Amino acid sequence: MDEDLRERVEREAERAALFNALKHGSDAQVGAIMGPLLGENPDFREHGDQIPGVIAPVIERVNGLEESAKRDRLEALDPEAVAELDADDEEDEHDLPDLSNTEDGVKMRAAPNPNGPWHIGHARMPAVIGTYAERYDGEFIVRFDDTDPETKRPDLDAYDAILEDIEYLGFEPSEVYRASDRLDIYYEHARELIDAGGAYTCTCPQGEFSELKNSGEACPHREKDAGTVHEEFDAMVDGEYESGDIVLRVRTDIEHKNPALRDFVAFRMIDTPHPREEAADYRCWPMLDFQSGIDDHLTGVTHIIRGIDLQDSAKKQRFVYDYFGWEYPEVVHWGHVQVDAYDVKLSTSTLKEKIEAGEYDGWDDPRVPTIKSLRRRGIRGQAIVDAMVELGTSTSDVDLPMSNIYAHNRELVDDETDRAFAVREGVRFEIAGGPGSAHPPVHPDHEDRGERDIPVGDSVMLEPDDVPAVGERVWLKGFGPFGREGDTLVYTDESIDIVREKDVPVVHWVPTDGSVSVRMRTMDGDVACFGEPAIESYEEDDLLQFERIGFVRIDEQTDRETVVYFTHE
Repeated sequence: MDEDLRERVEREAERAALFNALKHGSDAQVGAIMGPLLGENPDFREHGDQIPGVIAPVIERVNGLEESAKRDRLEALDPEAVAELDADDEEDEHDLPDLSNTEDGVKMRAAPNPNGPWHIGHARMPAVIGTYAERYDGEFIVRFDDTDPETKRPDLDAYDAILEDIEYLGFEPSEVYRASDRLDIYYEHARELIDAGGAYTCTCPQGEFSELKNSGEACPHREKDAGTVHEEFDAMVDGEYESGDIVLRVRTDIEHKNPALRDFVAFRMIDTPHPREEAADYRCWPMLDFQSGIDDHLTGVTHIIRGIDLQDSAKKQRFVYDYFGWEYPEVVHWGHVQVDAYDVKLSTSTLKEKIEAGEYDGWDDPRVPTIKSLRRRGIRGQAIVDAMVELGTSTSDVDLPMSNIYAHNRELVDDETDRAFAVREGVRFEIAGGPGSAHPPVHPDHEDRGERDIPVGDSVMLEPDDVPAVGERVWLKGFGPFGREGDTLVYTDESIDIVREKDVPVVHWVPTDGSVSVRMRTMDGDVACFGEPAIESYEEDDLLQFERIGFVRIDEQTDRETVVYFTHE
């Protein structure tokens, strides 16, 4: 890194640290600054291994200033940033817009289809409605919409897996329902709808009805008397028809300008048994729009959030609500969320296919975009919630960079996470001179946590990119300065000033003797590493930060190796 670039890094780091400290009312941290700094300055990224050492003293200097001095300095460096802080202070403290009509309380629902564990996009719903429920002192319920045992066949393991994901995100639903337990309730309301003149049985082939519907013509079964409709519907419930033979339709407006709303299906026959034993004997199943609409009313849901592509669902359900004289809940529509950084789309069915084909190890493989995967990597549920809530409820499709989740997680874990050295593709060098052991800090920001004791022995290993040329020097973190002579690193007994004044790089390392075999599982595959001896003392679920590499979660300790999952930089 040349002097001009170093000055730019220091200047940008000072600006970022001032903004961060003033925004959050606390000391800035190296970890919290790194993400935005590299994101806003792509040309810094190739020097990412050097930047922490460059910006640490800058951040320390910023943290030593009084708040007024921080503000004055930021005003001098970036007046627009100060204006942004002032604007933020004037805005509502919530990322989510206020809900309307909350005077009588708020009750919201997540209604997952349990056809598999959740991918990252699914986290948005519980994150947002859980946050709303907390804001309004309301309720958050979970209803498994599992009334399609064929095309979206439920996975018996997914029910508990989804509830575990919700708990991991930090929420506890007040009620949990399974729609497949409530078939008799839907049948009862279908019969009431028939009595109200709102439904009729139809045996038209699907193609024939579509032609009639699209031309605005009524089906010949539309004017059946209620008694006949009841008889035929009861036969449906008794399983006397096969799939495709007959449906129960909601009578709407056959000339409605939107053909999708014309006499839509409320119940159909499905020959495939439901995988849940309690529901395996049923053959007459409600369509989602009917089932969901009935359940929302009966469970007291006051506000619904659903995708902008499901606007027709509300319109269909309003026909049913009008027949029953019910008031429809408030509705918020939002766009889809897209997540970067993965080579596979956010699709439960696609992920299931690839896992079953052996392309991935399972739902918690670090390469798959699932909540289980993020959890195993050591990412806190709160980080996901914070990133999702920041997206708001826009009707436009929104992109969620994984770097946003990582930045929130870094703020949550950086302060509590011990440091350790790990080297990838280690290059061995003999050591000549220097202390017999190294003593880097357990955490650079917390002297009270003490130092690590790393016996050095006769040789160390460096990463290939950190190997100095013959005749050049390097500073081994926590150990000291060394110059390379052939395949030996010779202790030079110089001061730390050479790092700044001579641009001597500071690198991590591990002793050859006593190093731990580490397998680091990443989104790009497994990476073999050598780790400092103390890594073996950590337990499963502990987090570490491999210095100059990133955060990892200890997954397994065996006699042969330590397995860790890479969290993020």
